[in-house]
Amino acid sequence: MRSNFSIQPTRRERSCAGRRGAQGGFTLVELAVVLAVIGLIIGAVAIGKDVQRNAEYAKIKNKFIDQWEQAYNQYYQRTGVVVGDSQIAPRIMVNGANYNATGANTPVSGGDMTLVTAPAPVCARAPETGALRTNTTREELRELMTRVGVRMPPGRAEGQEDLYVYTDTNGAPQEIQVCFQWNNPTTPEGAGNVMVVAGLTPDLARMLDQMIDGKPDAREGRFRLRGIDNATDNAPGVEWSANNSFGRGAAAPTATGAGQTRDEEQVITLTAIYKMNQ
Repeated sequence: MRSNFSIQPTRRERSCAGRRGAQGGFTLVELAVVLAVIGLIIGAVAIGKDVQRNAEYAKIKNKFIDQWEQAYNQYYQRTGVVVGDSQIAPRIMVNGANYNATGANTPVSGGDMTLVTAPAPVCARAPETGALRTNTTREELRELMTRVGVRMPPGRAEGQEDLYVYTDTNGAPQEIQVCFQWNNPTTPEGAGNVMVVAGLTPDLARMLDQMIDGKPDAREGRFRLRGIDNATDNAPGVEWSANNSFGRGAAAPTATGAGQTRDEEQVITLTAIYKMNQ
């Protein structure tokens, strides 16, 4: 026998079911909250990348550039002369033991230092190109440092302590090289013993200048762009050339130019000089 009895939903149950059906999608407020959270996550990732890059740049200064400056000063403290200078007849010039207007590998005395060629830099490779130097009067930096027992920064590897590898803003590998040289008074960026720092991307060079001199000025201070003339008195500062939107090989880059902005390119690099205290 078929029963006609059935359980009917109450008024309250019908009302709840209706509300659930009406709330099947997201409200505008809920969508706004989700989009805001997504924006915060993306912003945090971007900020995290900037923080990581700034930390890498600070590491380059603290663990590589500063350590080489200390090694240079330790060489002076142990020998009484700058790197490559003669302890018997010092000239207060990097590689001064090989300074000679005639090209001979013996020191000379007297003469106008502005009229002669400066001694060869103390480095095994030419900055930027990385080509081995063939000058017979050159001295390898590692050889001089180990000769007097000065501990060098680890650098890239044993035997390559003058190199440091990092990635630029496009994720491409870059290589910093340091060497030391004496600039005579006719050198555009100024005279004296300097550390040549090659392989710096523009934003890395600016940050190093900011940390060393307190402001990114390519003409003034201890940290400068190589080749910038500093002979004019009371002249305004100069911005560092190019920016990270320029690729390697860009012609005559300017500080305000847009470059090619291609993410796959290796970022252009600059060469700086860091004036030594001795």
